[in-house]
Amino acid sequence: MRVATWNINSAKARQARLIEWLDRVQPDVVCLQETKLSDDAFLELFDEDLFRRGYTVAHHGEGRWNGVAIFSRVGLGDTERGLADAPGFPGPEPRALAATCGGIRVWSLYVPNGRAVDDPHYTYKINWLAALRVCVEKALTTTPVLACGDFNIAPTDADVWDPADFVGATHVTEAERQALRELTALGLVDVTRERWPDEQIFTYWDYRSLMFPKNKGMRIDLALASGPVAERVRAVWVDRQTRKGTGASDHAPVVVDIDEAPDGDIGPMVPPPSPRAQRRRLTG
Repeated sequence: MRVATWNINSAKARQARLIEWLDRVQPDVVCLQETKLSDDAFLELFDEDLFRRGYTVAHHGEGRWNGVAIFSRVGLGDTERGLADAPGFPGPEPRALAATCGGIRVWSLYVPNGRAVDDPHYTYKINWLAALRVCVEKALTTTPVLACGDFNIAPTDADVWDPADFVGATHVTEAERQALRELTALGLVDVTRERWPDEQIFTYWDYRSLMFPKNKGMRIDLALASGPVAERVRAVWVDRQTRKGTGASDHAPVVVDIDEAPDGDIGPMVPPPSPRAQRRRLTG
């Protein structure tokens, strides 16, 4: 079973790219974030294309901002929109969607950005992560879990292109990383880092300043698996190809192959960044 997570940064703007990507990568379960569509608008755009490819669809969105989706061709049951007792900003936002796919409780998650350390959105982010932890802890009592999405947190300094550039910024603060550690302490494994402990891996590159061709990125899109799922992982890779070209999302999909790896163990980033970009990073 192939599971992928992708912050698509507007499903409407990347409609053709999404369909091409589905046909190329052939995921069985897809978690999308930042769809920026209402439920009705998402289904109007994608229902026919996804149905013809064998997917059942769930979407949680309000239009314009946020929005998460799961679609699956290995079953989609017991869908749950949002998090119980989650904080709002000011009201609840469509940032979490859960469903049971192929016997695994799958989450598509779009964690609040935080904006700045002194912004109320930062406090909202920490509190939202606490609510997520409670929900995941409850789910783990009955089912294996795979929590996927844009966490807007780089777990360690190894997950940003240059830690010096992030001093005082969100995504790397101790409070954010501690909230993530408390989530993984429930027994979740960061399967990308588990598979590639020493490799430089990014999933996000800002649109500005040629960050992508320079390979100045961050790893903030994660797949966190409970032990029974992590043990079944055969390959994990970032589909860096999808970040290329005009009109791409600023994120690349993370692909997790469970039980079998149709393309082999091809990671960590496919294709890898150019040697020139690597040299540029090392020399500054």
